[in-house]
Amino acid sequence: MRSNRRSLRNLLSLNWLDRSSNGSSSSSSPPQTATPASFASDDGASPDISTTKRLPSVLPTTVDSPNARSKSVTHADGDDTYGVLNRHPAIQPSTQSDQSTLRGAFRVGVSEDRNKRCRRTMEDAHSFVYDYAGVRGQGYFAVFDGHAGKHAAEWCGQNFHEYLLDALLSSPNEPIPDILNKTFHAVDARLSHVAYKAKTHSGCTAVTAFLRVEKDIDTLPCGFTNPALSARGLLEGRGEDELEAQTSQNPSSRRSSMGGGSAGFMGGAATPSNEGSLRRKMSGRRIRDFVRGLTSSGRIDDSAIEDDSIDEHIDAIEPKSEHGTRKVLYTANVGDARAVLCRGGKAVRLTYDHKGSDSQEAKRITDAGGFVMNNRVNGVLAVTRSLGDASMKEFVVGSPYTTETVLDEEDEFLIVACDGLWDVCEDQDAVDLIRTVSDPQEASKRLLEHALGNYSTDNLSIMVVRFFDKSE
Repeated sequence: MRSNRRSLRNLLSLNWLDRSSNGSSSSSSPPQTATPASFASDDGASPDISTTKRLPSVLPTTVDSPNARSKSVTHADGDDTYGVLNRHPAIQPSTQSDQSTLRGAFRVGVSEDRNKRCRRTMEDAHSFVYDYAGVRGQGYFAVFDGHAGKHAAEWCGQNFHEYLLDALLSSPNEPIPDILNKTFHAVDARLSHVAYKAKTHSGCTAVTAFLRVEKDIDTLPCGFTNPALSARGLLEGRGEDELEAQTSQNPSSRRSSMGGGSAGFMGGAATPSNEGSLRRKMSGRRIRDFVRGLTSSGRIDDSAIEDDSIDEHIDAIEPKSEHGTRKVLYTANVGDARAVLCRGGKAVRLTYDHKGSDSQEAKRITDAGGFVMNNRVNGVLAVTRSLGDASMKEFVVGSPYTTETVLDEEDEFLIVACDGLWDVCEDQDAVDLIRTVSDPQEASKRLLEHALGNYSTDNLSIMVVRFFDKSE
């Protein structure tokens, strides 16, 4: 009899789950439990216990998910994005040949897929910024492919652009490849510290691209600096905890930025006047998540970090010079994520695959006292360079491969993607597949579908950046 009662309770619980999931397939993730403390009211008080007694025993929650989350993609109300992470301008690229502005210099499209046939979790993250560093027409684009967990990739998706901006502001006269190298090493060191505190061991490959507007001269300094921004000192070890508190998984603490700072500082330090509003927004969002979970799928979508930023903006400056301006694309990568440029219809790879199968990389590892077995570092890791992987840092270094490319009218678009695409698609095939697709979002989707159709076995994150000449 006791066994029959237990079976009946299990059956009733399953029936309730089926109703709450609106007929979702059995392959979807199971609903997660939550404590009443997760649904505190705006004044911090717990909900009426008489209400919680009537709630089912299995409820949605915002507990940490194994899936890496990128900040949700949003659209601005107008032309200005104010450098907010993963935000598009509302208008289409300008068709006027005004030589005094670089508005509409590029457009970004991003598509991603966990690839549920082969992967139980999503460990990729991506990020992009229009008007990066507060300069009109500049851009930042990056994809981070995680392994052994989501933490390194997710952290980079939220914070890498801040470290790069700090380096740009701290050393405006330094060559950009050197700045990228410093940034990669600083991020790598910080990830080791974070991993030690959190007792995690994840790592990620990384491909980053910085589209810079420069004065058309050959002497330094040739770039533009927004005077409203100042460095936090991240590369000197200052302000790192504060930054991570503001760019963490708690969406309500994320700030609008120039990729970014607000109030003239990177990360937008919270002031006492708005701390209360941040707390109220946080508790209010928990309640909204709870209600949404009861009325929809029975679980909360953890694939993206919502944009609850506070509207503190710094205007981007217009880059003008008596010498004219040029656009220069700087790339840096560790691991096997790639950036491929379409130049006159030809694929130009701007990155280097750091793999155990590469003879130069294998020699570097053996010279350092390690070994490569089955094309894996110490028989474990397939890539020879990455961010994170603190336990293997003696051999798997964070030193990036960098390139510098002056763009011209022949340069049509850039593909930034993880190896989930490149494992099943050659560079030239990818370029040919989307060259006639003017919408970068549609282009990224086409590449994603191509990878899935050709049985890619990895997570997929694909970004397409289409360049628009000012004379178009």
